[in-house]
Amino acid sequence: MTSGEDALSVLLVLHTDPETDREFADQLVRRLRNELIELDVDSVAAPAAGTVPDGAKGVDPVTVGALLVALSASGGVLPTMIGTLRDWLERQAGRHRIAVTIDGDVIELERATAEERRDLLEAYIRRHSGE
Repeated sequence: MTSGEDALSVLLVLHTDPETDREFADQLVRRLRNELIELDVDSVAAPAAGTVPDGAKGVDPVTVGALLVALSASGGVLPTMIGTLRDWLERQAGRHRIAVTIDGDVIELERATAEERRDLLEAYIRRHSGE
């Protein structure tokens, strides 16, 4: 990673469809993690106690579906990651959603119209990519 100023810690929490059993939820998290690892991120891991970003509300570090992603704030990695999350959700059959937390600012991604997603995501990305 570059300097500490350019580092971003992003907490992702996958909230699976209420109909999803624990074993399948674990599989979903592993699949999502595997896709995120393919991006130009520094790391993707289950958050350990004390590593959840400041301002993250109500997230238990042992929650199934929690991932902590470390990435550079510059270079367009954040928009790419958000696009990957959005695409991943679209490919799933259930009513899953992903809470994305950066510096206490949370956005929940779920299935929505293309226009709704675009507007919300553009505003969120602008807030955290220094634009």
